[in-house]
Amino acid sequence: MAEAAWDTLITNALVFDGTGTPPVRQDIALRGGRIAARGEELPASAAAEVVDATGKWLLPGMLDIHTHLDLEVDLEPGLPEVVRHGTTTVLVGNCSLGTCFGRQQAGEQNPIVDCFTRVENIPKSVLNKCVEAVQWDNTGDYMDHFDDIPLGPNIGAFVPHSMLRVEVMGLEDSISREPTDAELTAMERLLGQAMDQGYLGLSTDGLPFHYLANTPHTDKRIPTQFASFSEMKRLLRVVRERDRVWQTTPIIEQRAKAFLYFLLTSGRLFGKTLKTSALSVMEFVLMPNGHKGFLGFAALANSRLLKGNIHFQALGTNFRVWSDGIVSPLFEELESTCELIAKEYDDVEGRLALLNDPQFIERFRRDWHHGRRGRNLAHFKAKIGAPDTLVIRDFNLMIFDGAPVSDWDGQSMQAVYERLERFQAGDGGAARSDAERDAFARFPSPIGDDAEFMLHMMREYDKNFRFYVDVGNTNGDTVLELLLHKHTMPGFNDSGAHITNMAFFDANLASLRLAQRQSLDVVAQMVKRLTREPAEFFGLDVGTLDIGAQADIVLLDPDALAGFECNAQRVTQHREIFDHKQMLSRSDGVVSRVLISGETVWRDGATTAALGGKRLGRALRAA
Repeated sequence: MAEAAWDTLITNALVFDGTGTPPVRQDIALRGGRIAARGEELPASAAAEVVDATGKWLLPGMLDIHTHLDLEVDLEPGLPEVVRHGTTTVLVGNCSLGTCFGRQQAGEQNPIVDCFTRVENIPKSVLNKCVEAVQWDNTGDYMDHFDDIPLGPNIGAFVPHSMLRVEVMGLEDSISREPTDAELTAMERLLGQAMDQGYLGLSTDGLPFHYLANTPHTDKRIPTQFASFSEMKRLLRVVRERDRVWQTTPIIEQRAKAFLYFLLTSGRLFGKTLKTSALSVMEFVLMPNGHKGFLGFAALANSRLLKGNIHFQALGTNFRVWSDGIVSPLFEELESTCELIAKEYDDVEGRLALLNDPQFIERFRRDWHHGRRGRNLAHFKAKIGAPDTLVIRDFNLMIFDGAPVSDWDGQSMQAVYERLERFQAGDGGAARSDAERDAFARFPSPIGDDAEFMLHMMREYDKNFRFYVDVGNTNGDTVLELLLHKHTMPGFNDSGAHITNMAFFDANLASLRLAQRQSLDVVAQMVKRLTREPAEFFGLDVGTLDIGAQADIVLLDPDALAGFECNAQRVTQHREIFDHKQMLSRSDGVVSRVLISGETVWRDGATTAALGGKRLGRALRAA
């Protein structure tokens, strides 16, 4: 019997090829892990396997351009929580953090744990497992080690600036002094070497609530934030000379300074354009017009005048963030709650001592009410949509989801607060159940205000009450507009981080769902934005269905996609690899099949033996 010409033939699919052109009904043949042929009615007899994709959409495997999966990939190389949503390429080493220099441990110094714990809200017990899996100590071996593990999705990596500083200066010095010229030269050399090894570029960070988790440095920010403009300029010269990418976040405390740093993208000012991928553009609830400033800046920076190339990352759904008590990335922004979060994960007594300290209570009340009451500049700025902080403290917007009293789940804190006030005023019927009555009886009486309510909740329940807030992107039409804007790029997903606070593994599907509501032409545009466009921006040879391309393919059920709703598909479950619970996304039924290098890794709602059983993806080296 003659050998089949093709390994797999996918027939009758509506194909979105990532070019942005309208879809066509087409067959696609695969051989040796690559696209071998495309056309109408290709002969089924020439294929060893035929997949009938009637009624399905076919598109290139999607990219997730902002993840922290560098922690998970060495514990579970198949990355099934990524693949199930149609993502076949992930970028790691974001926000100045990563593992490419190895463990970097020295004495009490444990940079991976010290940096990731609070920045990405990952418990130290989980991070210690990740550190144990690290078996390399340099950027070259890091890239090479992916050849030796059963990698699922493709991996592209940034050089993380915080870890680069630690590698050259040590953790202590990286947060206490400027580098010497010799140290800066060493950083340039290591960065250039990594660029030559295929790294995507350099990642840095400027967000004010990114703190270390190691005593005595819990009041210090991560190393990248101690770099001067001069240091940034020198290091980024290495990146721009090689036409690589700078991934960064804004210095939001000083917005003028943030835009000054963003100007490093300018070819007019710095000799050659620097590709820049920056966080983040969304319609914030407390600052509804803030995104217009970022997009206006991008229009200027990318103009012929300044010759820049900056894109702001956009999220494909509402930015819903959960908090375990006060522990979430949001509350790092307030000085008082930052003190609470700095306590060790299991240090209940330490947090309780703070919560009963009169001086702390005063600081907390000041932070809680800042910009929310009184005749002052902070309140005026909040009223006009330019607040000093984006931390939501409006009980109407804080929704219980995992409450100590079941009557509270799904309710706003405001609704519970108002019942408590009626209960304390003598209305015994205000309590919905005996459990709520017992809980109300333990509150201070009279409750006074919402700050006292929150203080009591933290004293009484510590981290054992959960609630969420929608920080931004509550208007789907605006979200779609931002996703398709020429100065943005979809992908502010943070997959693999904030493991109990958010889960946007499915954000690419949410983006497609918004496009589907408009037309197939808009879907075609969105597919391009999730595949070919970011691949070209980051210099990667993925994201296409061109003949000869790696056969990373997704089959979607458009009817299931039409009914898909992110917020209804969040689950929290225990993961053996972490020995800890994690918030995850589910999109069951939407993604019918996923192939990586021509191998089916997801089919009919389950992974296949190939995922995690053999190496399919590869370490992507930027061109």
